[in-house]
Amino acid sequence: MTDPSAASADSSVRDIALDTAALRVLAHPLRLNVLSLLRERGPSTAGRIAGELGIHPGAASYHLRRLAAGGLIVEEAGRGTGRERWWRSAHRQSIHDPAAASGEEREAGLGYTHAVALAAADRLRRSARELPLIRREWLDVVTYSDFLLQLTPADVHRMRAEIFEVIERYRAEGGGSDGGVPVTLQVQAFPVPGTALPPAGDT
Repeated sequence: MTDPSAASADSSVRDIALDTAALRVLAHPLRLNVLSLLRERGPSTAGRIAGELGIHPGAASYHLRRLAAGGLIVEEAGRGTGRERWWRSAHRQSIHDPAAASGEEREAGLGYTHAVALAAADRLRRSARELPLIRREWLDVVTYSDFLLQLTPADVHRMRAEIFEVIERYRAEGGGSDGGVPVTLQVQAFPVPGTALPPAGDT
C-alpha cells in the first residue's frame, strides 16, 4: 500500500518504508492530506495548507509538527521569516506492506490503512466539488469508475501488482511532460462490505 500522493520536484526521490512509529504518526486522515499536499504542490506553510484544506492554521501547525517529529517532512532551509516556517516532504512516497507486518506493526498498520481510506474519500469529495470548474481537456479524461469483480485474495494480489507496474511505467515516462499537472490515481480494492467478515465469535 502506498500513500495516495504524487512526488513533487522538491521531494527526495527516496521512498520510505513505514515503521511502527511512522504508521502511528500517519494514522490520521488529515495528517495524510497535509503530507499529500506537500508532495503534490511542493514546500508550503501552515497558513497556506490551512487555506487549501479549509482547516484552522493552528491545526495545520500541529499536524506539521507531528509529521516533522516522525521524520516525514523537513523544514525548507532558507525560506520563511519569523514565525512563518516552510516545510517540504522528505520522501517521494510512503510504502506499507500489510502482508509483511507482524505484531505491533500490524496493529499500527490497521490504523494507518483506516486513515488512508478516509483521506482518499475526502480527496474524492474535494475533487467532485471542483469538477464543474476544471478545463474541458481534463474533464474529457477524468474517471470515477467502480467495477464489481468476483476475486480471491490471490487474484487481488496479482492484479494489484500488475496495476502498480503500469503506474511505475507512467511515473518513469511522464514526469515533467509539457502541460502536465499532478494527477491523483486512487487504486482501491476491497471486499464488498459485509461479505468477508469472519464467522460470528471468531477474532
